[in-house]
Amino acid sequence: MAQAVETRKRGKAKEPAVDQAELLKAYRMMLLIRRFEEKAGQLYGMGLIGGFCHLYIGQEAVVVGVMLATKEGDQFITSYRDHGHMLATGMDARGVMAELTGRAGGYSRGKGGSMHMFSRERNFFGGHGIVGAQVSLGAGLAFSNRYRGNDHVSLTFFGEGASNQGQVYESFNLASLMKLPAIFVIENNKYGMGTSVDRASASHDLSKNGAPWGIPGVAMDGMDVLAVKAATEQAIAHCRAGKGPYLLEAKTYRYRGHSMSDPARYRTREEVQAMRTQHDCIESARHQLEALGVEDAEFRSIDDEVKAIIQDAADFAQSSPEPEPAELYTDVLREV
Repeated sequence: MAQAVETRKRGKAKEPAVDQAELLKAYRMMLLIRRFEEKAGQLYGMGLIGGFCHLYIGQEAVVVGVMLATKEGDQFITSYRDHGHMLATGMDARGVMAELTGRAGGYSRGKGGSMHMFSRERNFFGGHGIVGAQVSLGAGLAFSNRYRGNDHVSLTFFGEGASNQGQVYESFNLASLMKLPAIFVIENNKYGMGTSVDRASASHDLSKNGAPWGIPGVAMDGMDVLAVKAATEQAIAHCRAGKGPYLLEAKTYRYRGHSMSDPARYRTREEVQAMRTQHDCIESARHQLEALGVEDAEFRSIDDEVKAIIQDAADFAQSSPEPEPAELYTDVLREV
């Protein structure tokens, strides 16, 4: 039975009650994403995953917190750092891992790889390799909702590195002009490729980047899953009320390099370790749950369950057959 207690953070006003069952659900999903990404990193090192591979380790609270505030029918689209978003929307770990290894059992039948997976059933529209390209597509999804007259919201995720792309601001303009139900989520993990956001952006408060178009914005602690949920609820209420788009800046952090080929020498080990030990989203959630009375046995049970899911996904990804040569000619536009 869900237990709710009121919590107070140091130096802050009293916060809403924390639902134990909901936080446990979030904890499990964040742990699933992290273990999945760790296993993907291992398979990449073994040569079983080729091409680019951008891991989400450290940022799990962003997409999980956002998902807690959404409902069936809402749509999601993101960039190349996308495995966590797939799992959070409910896509099967087997299909995601098999796609990473280029197998027929993958979501794109082994032809899309890390950056190009989709699930119409889960309203997940990619995974996109071109920096910022998904933002225009996210505005298009919002337009489809407005056109159909439903109350669904599209949520577009992109990084602080993409936030200065021209098409991002074009999308802001159109979304505001047409009052589209679009939420733009900037996952500010502080480094675009190898460049600090402080050196790359003249705007030092990305949550205000939509202000010239009248788009309200809020910065949130992207390492706190419940803070992300609360901010997203506010944004969704705004959109469903027909007030137009909303901008969220999640201040988060990635522990690994930009991609598997990035040694991340542009930051110190001490910086990364400080984030891991002081601000890790999974450990923070665990401490909250422990304060609510959740015992070690439950954490061990979740950990065992997650490990089994990830091992099963890895086994499936390695045993699933490679695509048939004929797959080269499917899903390709041909003029006859």
